[in-house]
Amino acid sequence: MTLDLEAPPWSAPAVGTAARPIRPRRLRRTPALRALVRETRLHPSMLVAPLFVHPGSGRSEPIQSMPGQARLTPDLAAQEAARLADLGVGGILLFGLPEEKDAIGSGASADDGIVQDALRRIRALELPLVTIADTCLCEYTDHGHCGPLAVDGSVDNDAALTRLAATAVSQARAGADLVAPSAMMDGQVAAIRAALDAAGFEQTAIMAYASKHASAFYGPFREAADSAPAFGDRRGYQMDPPNGREALREMSLDVAEGADILLVKPALPGLDLVAAARARFDLPIAAYQVSGEFAMIEAAAERGWLDRRRATTEAVTAIVRAGASIVITYAAADLATWIRDER
Repeated sequence: MTLDLEAPPWSAPAVGTAARPIRPRRLRRTPALRALVRETRLHPSMLVAPLFVHPGSGRSEPIQSMPGQARLTPDLAAQEAARLADLGVGGILLFGLPEEKDAIGSGASADDGIVQDALRRIRALELPLVTIADTCLCEYTDHGHCGPLAVDGSVDNDAALTRLAATAVSQARAGADLVAPSAMMDGQVAAIRAALDAAGFEQTAIMAYASKHASAFYGPFREAADSAPAFGDRRGYQMDPPNGREALREMSLDVAEGADILLVKPALPGLDLVAAARARFDLPIAAYQVSGEFAMIEAAAERGWLDRRRATTEAVTAIVRAGASIVITYAAADLATWIRDER
């Protein structure tokens, strides 16, 4: 058989005696056809909405760098959880802003802590919603790092494990379905699993921030959670963004330690890792569309440079297409509404 170098690029090899043109556009012709053959579909139940909880009652405080987002008091967080549940959103992820901070982040594990209060209020509503608590110390320490400090000023890894384990147990006691350790301390999943089991919370699952890079895209979050480090940065424990193989190693370690869900953060800069995790591990894969990713779309849309709805939907669809079955996103409520409107 000889190759016809003059055949147009849209022509298929000969079938029988006649060449047939390849026309993928046939299935793109109408909205109904495109919907019929769509490979990746979003559903509200795969979305998780982060909520920032601060002290007080009846008080909502807008977050300037994250349009449409606000810090909420526990009573308002419960109301927002109910609204999200009505929209069909699958879960909420709670971050706390305590009234007081100290060197070891003691407020994180307090049974009357800010997240624990919100969890109890939300659980009392019996919503069809998964409650997830961020298990970290950076919002609770007066220095802004993710654990107690050693003499040399670095984070004391093993001291942090003790505090993270106590925090997870307190969150489970308050009603968290999932705890989500995000401190990137070595051995954190194993320490938390052992503590939960010992306290009788064998059914509380762990969503491990298995691949969490020291990303430039976290800036708005640090304003929202008042968690910027007082000195230095977190590059000594969060991962170096160029490292992909190391991210997979971190995931393997967390699987061995008992993680139930693996989380990649940030999402769009880590799509390759989402895909690699989906190919390698049998656990559910989550991805966090972080504050900077959200804020970029919002800012561009505000200036008329992007269609907000289309850009947000496309970005989250790409995350799911890469392999995530759970997406944490600040656009969860809007996405759920848009998905519902398209039905």
